[in-house]
Amino acid sequence: MAEQLNPDEKLQLITRNLQEVLGEEKLKQVLQERELKVYWGTATTGKPHVAYFVPMSKIADFLKAGCEVTILFADLHAFLDNMKAPWELLELRVQYYEQVIKAMLESIGVPLDKLKFVKGTDFQLSRQYTLDVYRLSSMVTEHDAKKAGAEVVKQVEHPLLSGLLYPGLQALDEEYLKVDAQFGGVDQRKIFTLAEKYLPSLGYAKRSHLMNPMVPGLTGTKMSSSEEDSKIDLLDKKEDVKKKLKKAFCEPGNIENNGLLSFVKHVLFPLHGEFSVKRDPKWGGDKVYTAFEDVEKDFAEELVHPGDLKASMEVALNKLLDPIRKKFETPELRKLANTAYPDPSKTKAAGKAAKPSAAGEEAELAPSRLDIRVGKVISVEKHPDADSLYLEKIDVGEAEPRTVVSGLVAFVSLEEMRDRSVLLLCNMKPQKMRGIESQAMVLCATIEGEPRRVEPLDPPEGSSPGDRVFVEGYETGKPDDKLNPKKKVWEKLQVDLKLSGECVAQWKDQQLMTKLGPVTCKTLKGANIS
Repeated sequence: MAEQLNPDEKLQLITRNLQEVLGEEKLKQVLQERELKVYWGTATTGKPHVAYFVPMSKIADFLKAGCEVTILFADLHAFLDNMKAPWELLELRVQYYEQVIKAMLESIGVPLDKLKFVKGTDFQLSRQYTLDVYRLSSMVTEHDAKKAGAEVVKQVEHPLLSGLLYPGLQALDEEYLKVDAQFGGVDQRKIFTLAEKYLPSLGYAKRSHLMNPMVPGLTGTKMSSSEEDSKIDLLDKKEDVKKKLKKAFCEPGNIENNGLLSFVKHVLFPLHGEFSVKRDPKWGGDKVYTAFEDVEKDFAEELVHPGDLKASMEVALNKLLDPIRKKFETPELRKLANTAYPDPSKTKAAGKAAKPSAAGEEAELAPSRLDIRVGKVISVEKHPDADSLYLEKIDVGEAEPRTVVSGLVAFVSLEEMRDRSVLLLCNMKPQKMRGIESQAMVLCATIEGEPRRVEPLDPPEGSSPGDRVFVEGYETGKPDDKLNPKKKVWEKLQVDLKLSGECVAQWKDQQLMTKLGPVTCKTLKGANIS
């Protein structure tokens, strides 16, 4: 097909459904001379899920346009990003990613012989690459490195140096993979602009960048029995897919933040060119759409019912997932999935008789170890020895209020803080701040950048001081009496605390709750929690 396309047609295919392209003129120049070389990288951290079909469908577009495509399994990046993948599990997770990504590509008809698969540590540990890391680190400021990774690397109060290295390594990968363009989500835009700024300083060419939109997930802010239902795993059984789709956020006529419609637009139409909606004959019967805009229009006008959309999505999803499930029925791949992502409960039980490994320690980091409670601010006054700090007396249902020293008033007015309900981490080790002991920490949503944006989290309406906050699925665990700072329990758990696209507080995509409902934030979608 690519031989029959002219450069303009190839460009249209390469850029369709993208949110943004940086360096489009450079793409046009290359396409006039030869085929484009592009790479997509994925850090081998958590299990890939159905949202990965979005970049897979674009890879199919790239191949149809004649591109030379490289897929990078970024194992070193997975470790650098606040140790999302323990070193002991890196190789196993690379193997799992390779098998599952290849199965996804095969399920959508992408020929694997047209692709090049590369593991990050196969070239990122070489002498020349390491020297370039040092050269780059002598040019990039701490501010630029932190800003570049703000939407990709987990943001914590005391970031590890490894997270600051992450964006620079991703920039260098463009040179070492010898590509013309890098493809990724729009959340990586700041890393892409860092690459454009600094690679020429090393004597390397500036590359183009292709960015997918960040499509919403399958659930909204509605209550659910378990946050495990918020995403569909590639190996989920058909009955699990049905159950999760049934609970998916899909209001009649509402086309905003509709994950089902987004999947139809960014995966099904690019792959098949059509979408079939199954309907009862009394409502018009089945209808085949050949343009996404018509599906969206009919849904907005309530000519397509949410139930019909979900039923149709179920059929389409299972067609994509069936070949992947079949491939992973073999004993070898079942064993790989279980060892790359060990069951936390089994790992914990095995660790009782012996010193746990790094992977075992990761599994024991249950969020129930955090003593998080609802608190009510009683009073706020300036710190006597620090202009930027304030003393907050906060009622957490104990005999005496807790004293908290913070700089929150720089982001939230005194009037807003007084009598406000907040979330308090109560079992941290007390710390002296300018001579006054802070006995707890107010949990806030934070987005780094200029300006830095901070908002306290909001417990459900009607909450009382002392109400316990828990992560769904971890309701029965007992908090530590005091968190041991040397074990960095808070720091390791905190990297997975964030706000969803609907401003709901989550840990690893599972909601933070009280008995009255989910914890939320007013405006900072996707923010980290610290």
